[in-house]
Amino acid sequence: MSLLEAQPDDGFAARETERTGLKPRPKREDVEAAVRLMIEWAGDDPDREGLVDTPARVVRAYEDFFEGYKTDPAEMLARTFEEADGYDDIVALRNLRFESHCEHHIVPIIGKVHIAYLPAGRVVGISKLARVVEVFAKRLQIQETLTAQIAETIDTVLKPRGVAVVMEAAHMCMTTRGVKKPGVSMMTRRMLGEFATDRDLRREFLASLNAPQERFG
Repeated sequence: MSLLEAQPDDGFAARETERTGLKPRPKREDVEAAVRLMIEWAGDDPDREGLVDTPARVVRAYEDFFEGYKTDPAEMLARTFEEADGYDDIVALRNLRFESHCEHHIVPIIGKVHIAYLPAGRVVGISKLARVVEVFAKRLQIQETLTAQIAETIDTVLKPRGVAVVMEAAHMCMTTRGVKKPGVSMMTRRMLGEFATDRDLRREFLASLNAPQERFG
């Protein structure tokens, strides 16, 4: 199961369509026909052996790439735990890999994200933080928006004393086309609450990202 084993809310996409006023999704056969047209435009024959099943494969791939539209990210954080013996220090996840797609060229964005929050009486299962990242990453994105969405959702749902999100990623729209500059990564961050107001706390978190990470298991 995708989305890190999360169960998507089948009605969420329909509710979002109604809320935003977007048109309903096109029929599958229409999307496959559009892929055939793109293959022809590229200069190849969509009916040759190696391409005859490509339109269907592309549609299935897009279902995976963009399944985040079917899931409410806030629901990933709905279940929390108050039995944490008063723990109120930083909770952080480092080096969480993510894959998204640039909304300008629909090519991959691949990188890692670091997430931290300061609990205010309750904590959430750490896998839920990863699922929030996955939901937003499985949409057409720019990295700045993706960073902000993750931070704002954690802040809104958990209501912690602070949230920090730092992302570093390579953008294939820059490395494989256009200026073609491989080896370049982009960094973005969003600091909320005490991470925004407490310079020492922010410095401590950012310094921890460069500390050696021991592997367990």
